[in-house]
Amino acid sequence: MKVSREQVALNRERIVETAARLFRQKGYDGIGVADLMKGAGLTHGGFYGHFASKEDLLAEATAHALQRSVQRWQEKTASDPVAGLSELASGYLSTRHRDHPENGCAIAALGPDVARLGPAARSAMTAGVVGQVAVVEKCLAGEGADVAAVRQQALATYAAMVGAMVLARAVNDEALSQEILAAVRAQISASDAS
Repeated sequence: MKVSREQVALNRERIVETAARLFRQKGYDGIGVADLMKGAGLTHGGFYGHFASKEDLLAEATAHALQRSVQRWQEKTASDPVAGLSELASGYLSTRHRDHPENGCAIAALGPDVARLGPAARSAMTAGVVGQVAVVEKCLAGEGADVAAVRQQALATYAAMVGAMVLARAVNDEALSQEILAAVRAQISASDAS
């Protein structure tokens, strides 16, 4: 039975959505093509009709997840960028985000995996970093602000957020994990106040 173009597009979208969630949850090496396709409710035989490789799917799924994340960040910070940055940091540096990587930041969940992959996956990750850093920059840019200083602060703030999440997930000491998240939240709040 031939599948319509519309159904092919819907299937591809479902694969990308599922992969974005499962890659963040399990890591690149933590899940295979058959399980990704099963998660999307499709057979693994159709995978190569949509993607050349698992890495190509990761690149597209990462780009998809990060585009949505950048859009959410822009929406959260649009009306009040300064308060928006504190809100972003509070949500990002939360226990909920730490405990549910499948719904969270693809950078924190997949950064180390993508660093070892090819140019397509790294380009998707780079575009996401650029987009998220731009949102942080906008939050930090006041009237007459030094553009270079704002850029530097935005990069440091963003790197602290992502690094804190990676560390908070990596340690097996709950108190230390919470302390890491709280310390970076406090630093961001203190820099907002100044």
